[in-house]
Amino acid sequence: MKNNKTEQESNRRKFLKLGLLSSISVVAGTSLVSNLASVNEKNSSEKIRVLTPEGKIVEVDAANINKYPEALITPAESRNGIPNRKFVMVIDLAKCNNARSCVESCQKAHQLDYNDEFMKILLIQNNEEDAPYWFPKPCFHCDEPPCVTVCPTGATFKRDDNIVLVDNNRCIGCKFCITSCPYSARIFNWGHKAKFDNKDIPYSPETGIPATEGTVMKCDFCPDLLRQGELPHCAKACPMGVIYFGDKNEDIVTNGLETLRFSKLIKDRVGYRHLEHLGTKPNVYYLPAVNRDFPLERGLDKDEEIIERYKNVPFIEEFKKSTKI
Repeated sequence: MKNNKTEQESNRRKFLKLGLLSSISVVAGTSLVSNLASVNEKNSSEKIRVLTPEGKIVEVDAANINKYPEALITPAESRNGIPNRKFVMVIDLAKCNNARSCVESCQKAHQLDYNDEFMKILLIQNNEEDAPYWFPKPCFHCDEPPCVTVCPTGATFKRDDNIVLVDNNRCIGCKFCITSCPYSARIFNWGHKAKFDNKDIPYSPETGIPATEGTVMKCDFCPDLLRQGELPHCAKACPMGVIYFGDKNEDIVTNGLETLRFSKLIKDRVGYRHLEHLGTKPNVYYLPAVNRDFPLERGLDKDEEIIERYKNVPFIEEFKKSTKI
């Protein structure tokens, strides 16, 4: 029987083969294949197929995919989305137990301070009769993003592949985007305790690093990983398989453990979008928290500092008493 790690890696490779690499080979005039050609052939391992800029399918070493130079994605080039892609995220609320692996992996990758979170795990109760549940909340990368409309400098921009990014080279820190976002998905970089010391690498809006004090930051769907055919950090890190990610055009999403048809998953599980009535048309969908895999209190079995984060949730004290937490 395969262990989770082996199974997840197997499905991740399936995710690559199902198409995410098929249109990402041209960046700054350099093809993925020509870049890999310079890698020592002695490092050959498993082969996967990718599409060249000329439309030819070739085999390359899977181990070398991660060697693709992210530095080629300049701020100007980052405004061009990955061709023919419409990225979408699906979050299965029935699987979430507040493991926080998604939060911590994102923080590490984006060099965030412990108190800064692009992915937040909220504790929600829809009404007094309803049961509370864990609610992971990234940026929703809306099709009608109010943050883009209000930005006076064009620092916030929407790409054709559904991703909304922030270019800190243009951001003046006016915070208009923060106040216009109905999902509170953005944070201001005050510079406190943040890990912004590494200035050796070229800045790219696709990675968000090195970040700039006095500008706005947010979840970016990890487009630097998408160009390499990998899942975003949060989806890769989640041990419960809560976060599915994929391409709406190909009607495919995966959580690393299983690969599913996006449209069928949404219909079968009655998927919905948060605050749909606002008309922002988010590209993050939720599957209702029914038939949950874990009891809610499992997510509160944390250290006191984590529990402290939920102290202002109206029902939390009563819930803790009833469950003897």
